[in-house]
Amino acid sequence: MTKNEAKIKAKELVAKMTVEEKISQLLYTSAPIERLGIKAYNWWNEGSHGVARAGTATVFPHTIAMAATFDPELVEKIADVISTEGRIKYNQHVKYNDFDIFKGITFWAPNINIFRDPRWGRGQETFGEDPFLSATLGVSFVKGIQGDGEFYKATACSKHFAVHSGPEKDRHGFDAQVSLHDMYETYLPAFEKTVKEAGVAGVMGAYNRTNGHPCCAHPYLLKEVLRKNWNFDGYIVSDCGALNDIYEHHKYVNTKAEAAAVSLKNTCDLNCGEIYQHLIDAYEEDLITEEYITVAAERLYTIRFLLGEFEETRPFSDISYDKLDCKEHRELNLKTAQPWMVLLENKNNFMEYLSELK
Repeated sequence: MTKNEAKIKAKELVAKMTVEEKISQLLYTSAPIERLGIKAYNWWNEGSHGVARAGTATVFPHTIAMAATFDPELVEKIADVISTEGRIKYNQHVKYNDFDIFKGITFWAPNINIFRDPRWGRGQETFGEDPFLSATLGVSFVKGIQGDGEFYKATACSKHFAVHSGPEKDRHGFDAQVSLHDMYETYLPAFEKTVKEAGVAGVMGAYNRTNGHPCCAHPYLLKEVLRKNWNFDGYIVSDCGALNDIYEHHKYVNTKAEAAAVSLKNTCDLNCGEIYQHLIDAYEEDLITEEYITVAAERLYTIRFLLGEFEETRPFSDISYDKLDCKEHRELNLKTAQPWMVLLENKNNFMEYLSELK
């Protein structure tokens, strides 16, 4: 299936939905629409170094350790294993009609933020502080997750867009001030490359503001840079609870309905959180038109069609269950771990130093 074919199918399916049904699809816990044969789907899954939070999986060294290998081909192989094991799990979940959190194949990884401030506390999720390395390995990771076939094996999501990584405790109300020079030289290259070179399916906005505007409702970063300049036609998702921050912590708007409206208008398609429940209020108060709701739903369903959800025979359904955490994948895990290990030497001098501290 080509992307254009998926877009056409998405448009046809969404056209059959009521406004309320469309809105229900813009939440990460997308509701079933039984009359249209649509199952529930939970968009939130994690896979930055292995399929997370859903039972047995091969757990690779974290992202910062992958970066220490300086090996794009290895990173792509790791991501390919992650998506393979994700499909194995997904096939089982579909079999038993289990559509709970962490059981889908839309992975919210890689984290390609630039790691400059250790107070952030999440540097292990990133490829480090170098824009070129982060971009190169980010592209490899996305390609490994999504594959190059007719359907996505799974989808990747570049996060957190953009200029994120400040102190963790301040992220819900922090305003990152950055020059355009630093933005384009440091913070945006990895995002641009994963969009243009790897065709990443999703992009996640950050909690903070950048130069005054909340990242998940940023008119310049989302509409001008991502959508217009880079021609990104995938889905944009908020970080979890970030749209509530627009109202509660950033004080950017006065109501939850306004927070929902300003986010959707700036092309945030999917809400991890509950603010998009208030889109019906925004619609009834004429803060938003149905067209915005429709476009967002069409983008999301384009992804679901490209994942093969509505195929009579789902793609990748023939992957053997015994590939999960198999010997081959464990050997790749070991191969990944070996290049980045740093062993303490000079043990005697170190122990003497410790005794002097006492």
